[in-house]
Order: sequence, then C-alpha cells, then structure tokens
Amino acid sequence: MDLQNIQRLPYFRILVSLGTVSDMYYDAVVNNYVPVVSDLHGTSALTIGEWHSSQAVVPDHTLTVQMDATQAALLTDEVSVVLSIGVEFGMVGFTGETVEVKHAGSGKVLDVR
Repeated sequence: MDLQNIQRLPYFRILVSLGTVSDMYYDAVVNNYVPVVSDLHGTSALTIGEWHSSQAVVPDHTLTVQMDATQAALLTDEVSVVLSIGVEFGMVGFTGETVEVKHAGSGKVLDVR
C-alpha cells in the first residue's frame, strides 16, 4: 500500500477506531430523538500506532482495537458497530517530540455491522 504525503511531512501514524451507534426513537415527552441503548450510543475505543518516518519502508505490523467487556455485553441488534482507520501526519514540535499536524491526515470507515 502506498501513502500519499502531499505536504511531505516527515512522520505518520495509523489510528484504528471501533465505535458504537444506537438506533434512535422519537420520545414525544421530551420532543426529541433518544437512543434505544443510551449506554453505547457514541462510545468508542481507539488504538493509536507509533510514529514512523514517511521516508522509510515500514514493515508489516498489527494494530488491535477492542471494546471493553462491559460494553460488549450491552451489544444488541439495536446497536451498530463502526470500524474505521485513519492516517495522521506529524512533524517535530518545539519540544523535540513528534506532534500531529492538523488537517493533514485522512480516514475511512471500513465496516458497519
């Protein structure tokens, strides 16, 4: 896989997210839509990979993302799980550590179930 680094930034990292979205229903009492499973609506788990040089060939590696057991126990047919992946570009900051560059990355939803 190739990575388009249009701004020629020196570092990149991969992010993987697993989020949940509940079905909604209209509640006339509050005059608004309410999630069916409110404990899972809008929750997410995020795994952020290490910074890599954008000039190097990076060997294969695995990133794992997983929701905690409490959240997994609440999953029902009324909850959709969204898997997404993103790339974030970085540069050396004032402290000498790599920091992300805003608006330089990209992301994609891989699957919704």
